[in-house]
Amino acid sequence: MNPVNELHFLTSDECEVLLRIARTAIDQYVNERATIDLDGYALTPRLQRNSGAFVTLRKAGELRGCIGYTKGLEPLADTVRDSAVNAATRDPRFPPLTAEELPEVRIEISALALPEDAKTSFVPVNDVAEIEIGRDGLYLENAGERGGGLLLPQVAANHDWDVSQFLDAICEKAGAPHDAWRAPEAKLYRFSAQVFAED
Repeated sequence: MNPVNELHFLTSDECEVLLRIARTAIDQYVNERATIDLDGYALTPRLQRNSGAFVTLRKAGELRGCIGYTKGLEPLADTVRDSAVNAATRDPRFPPLTAEELPEVRIEISALALPEDAKTSFVPVNDVAEIEIGRDGLYLENAGERGGGLLLPQVAANHDWDVSQFLDAICEKAGAPHDAWRAPEAKLYRFSAQVFAED
């Protein structure tokens, strides 16, 4: 397992379990169109707590699929299983993953941080000085032709963006002009995630 950022609310063992779930879920679905049962996995209370997560697939370093859930509608382990299958087969930007590609694909998981007393992972941005590259992802609501957009915390760090470039990118993701985050109707949120990947 390769930790991608400094945030740690899951143990290394819990991260390994989630990566194993994601890998097995993709393999089973692509090869057999079957959904895996999670009963055989060591699911700790944290892995059974409802939480949002995203699964990103990369092939030769290039994006091959990314889908997830911002809201904790299911236990984290279930969210990762379902997001992994969806990233492999239902990302509209890419054709479904083939069995031949499976050995070449690297899985990365972004488990959204959710404080114990909170109902959402999203924190309203009142001042852009609050945004920290590498720690924060951005979620823009009520903006652009897509109605909004989301960028995970690792995206800005991977592209070596500053906050201004990150804000431009989130507007672009929403299909909006670069200053759309300033519009009165737009809502800008930051969030953090523990990001880890297969070695």
